[in-house]
Amino acid sequence: MLQVEQVLQGRYQLKEKLGQNAGRQTWLAEDLNTKPSEKVIVKLLAFGGDIQWDDLKLFEREAQILKHLKHPRIPQYRDYFSVDDRVLWFGLVQEYIPGASLKELLLTGKKFTEKEVRQIAESLLNILSYLHELNPPVFHRDIKPSNIILGENKHIYLVDFGAVQDKAAAEGATFTVVGTYGYAPLEQFGGRTVPASDLYAMGATLIHLLTGISPADLPQRDLRIHFSDRTNANAKFIQWIEKLTEPSLEKRFSKAEEALKALKNDRAYSLPVKKVTQPQENRIKINRSRHSLFIKLPSRKLGLGEGIGTVIITLFLAQFSFGTAILILQGILTFSIFSFSLNSLLLALWFLLGYRLLLSKFSYQTISFKAGNFLIETWLFNHCDRYKKGNISDIQDVFQSVQISHNASFQANGKEEEMVTIQTIDKRYSFGLGLSAIECLWLAQEIKDWLNSR
Repeated sequence: MLQVEQVLQGRYQLKEKLGQNAGRQTWLAEDLNTKPSEKVIVKLLAFGGDIQWDDLKLFEREAQILKHLKHPRIPQYRDYFSVDDRVLWFGLVQEYIPGASLKELLLTGKKFTEKEVRQIAESLLNILSYLHELNPPVFHRDIKPSNIILGENKHIYLVDFGAVQDKAAAEGATFTVVGTYGYAPLEQFGGRTVPASDLYAMGATLIHLLTGISPADLPQRDLRIHFSDRTNANAKFIQWIEKLTEPSLEKRFSKAEEALKALKNDRAYSLPVKKVTQPQENRIKINRSRHSLFIKLPSRKLGLGEGIGTVIITLFLAQFSFGTAILILQGILTFSIFSFSLNSLLLALWFLLGYRLLLSKFSYQTISFKAGNFLIETWLFNHCDRYKKGNISDIQDVFQSVQISHNASFQANGKEEEMVTIQTIDKRYSFGLGLSAIECLWLAQEIKDWLNSR
């Protein structure tokens, strides 16, 4: 019987039992051969009793495959050994990842946002892309919340390769049925595993995270998991997950790279059917590279009423000396609701109007996309007047939009003005007020093109 503080192989001191199932045990241990001693995970299998040859074959296969895996989001193989102490124990040692499994987080009542689920999906797809492109390809075959760790460093790790299979093993005459009900696709229970099988399990896991309900407990129709009524996630994201979990292999994504590309496109970088040609009067300056995009928009053009207003204000202000202007400002700042003159009120309105018009005439905007963020800045006389910031990963759409504004001519019904809007998961960021409709359409298209090319 294994006990706390027991040392295996003269090296691994058992500290805490993390799990036990039949003849399997998982321990947190310390590697005494490292200075200082490092925490490791020791998985143990007791051969005999409930443990049969198929279990031992899977255990040894896991050790052999892990030995050759080199990925920063897969715990590294450390050692494999056997201990003959009345019963034959086999041990597998791996890197310890501090953090919590997604299952543990779900059990604590953690509610995963759509943004978090998308990030988890991207991380898993990058790991699966690595595994599936190995020669021979490696299939995890048991992706579920308990086998995904959210590290203390906020990275996602895929663990527990106890059901792992490579193509060479799959070509044998016999197979071992593995997988967890609710997460494993039908073909896997028939002994067939392909890249899309892991994608199905990942999709079922994402459903669990979005709904808080195990896919085994959700209703099924025509073998499809029905969950869309249990989440407020974006419709395109739901459709993407539904394609991951199609019962038919032919209707699923065939590989991780394909699914990852579709996920990025799902963030609404889809281009209009008809391409918009660059405007003849190209007032927009764009610098782009693979990793960054910088846009500078021109100063806003003034309408006829606004232009006349600017001239009047300029002439009006020119009549005052500097000292008079100071007195006027003091009057504006000190008048109260009970004591003010009509002249002071009119002057206040003129000054406010003048500031707005000057802002329109001498300000410009820049929009930059870099290092995972986008930044919209408004500049006045080469000084940043205000800015808005967001995450590129949150972008769902970029499109032309219209705003109703009331200009300096005090039009009663307002004026429709074109602009460009970035729609994220929970906010809208608009810019480019004063651009023409064709300029807004073209600029939105250019931004989508760059997002798609990343």
